[in-house]
Amino acid sequence: MPVLLVSPYIARTYRQAIEAAWPGLELVMLPDDPAARLPAEVLERIDFAYFSGDVYPEYSRSFFAATQGAPNLRWLHTFNAGVDNPVFRRFLDRGVVLSTSSGSTAQPIAQTVIGGMLILARPFLRWADAQRRRAWEPVPASEAPADLAGQRMTVVGLGAIGSEVARLARAFGLEVTGVRRSPRREGDPVERVVPPRELPVLARETDWLVLACPLTDETRGLVSREVLAALPRGAYLLNVARGEVVDEAALVEALATGHLGGAYLDVFATEPLPPDSPLWGLPNVIISPHNSAVAAGNERRATEGYFLPNLARMRAGEPLVNEVRG
Repeated sequence: MPVLLVSPYIARTYRQAIEAAWPGLELVMLPDDPAARLPAEVLERIDFAYFSGDVYPEYSRSFFAATQGAPNLRWLHTFNAGVDNPVFRRFLDRGVVLSTSSGSTAQPIAQTVIGGMLILARPFLRWADAQRRRAWEPVPASEAPADLAGQRMTVVGLGAIGSEVARLARAFGLEVTGVRRSPRREGDPVERVVPPRELPVLARETDWLVLACPLTDETRGLVSREVLAALPRGAYLLNVARGEVVDEAALVEALATGHLGGAYLDVFATEPLPPDSPLWGLPNVIISPHNSAVAAGNERRATEGYFLPNLARMRAGEPLVNEVRG
């Protein structure tokens, strides 16, 4: 009977659901001590593994030591969506089937993006500064912010996250264009879809540039100095993709000079963001520590919505949802 490696939490919480998906499947649990390691004879028996959200980050080293040391591992499912970390490439190179929970955090991430947009679009930063100084400083009508309705948003990447951002943005009256290699499909929550090569031209008519794409050879450096310069003066950048999608030095310059009106940034070229990064001190920048997805329901969505159905599919020999193609 196959053996599945899981965290103690998943074993306790979902044992019955795992048994229903694959009757008789044996569970092996990660050690409670993050520094402990499973013995070689146990590793040899492991066929499947679930990298659940409760494992990250404290038990990540223990989990990957076990899975990389499991010579007969056949399938790894991960709670996260992005698999650009080299550790996942090593599993694919070994022939291990890799699947993700892409889509499980789409709602909280999209809500965070829209929250960042609202903070930047309305005078919240200005009001917060006045509050810290205990100053009563209403925004005069002559400096009133522009209405969101009718502004133009470009969403790079129309996966689960980008599509949810677009759907919410349209509810605020924004005109939304998507950037994706494939053409517009019925049900896409955008007015139109253009390929990535058209981004430099599209940037000229973009008030809000949202990055929600995976990091690939095509998207690395996609938002170049030229693209940033093409954005209208006062435009905004919202990045929940990867820091390497943007020319970060050019971004700092565009923000510091006032060419960009502001930015919400969850990801950076170097993480954690170094203390001496000029981004920390820019008053028109909102920073979150690669934490835009944080939400109490993520574990349930990843496990019940993706891992358990894929476990049943694996048993039945059916194609997996969100299987990563090498």
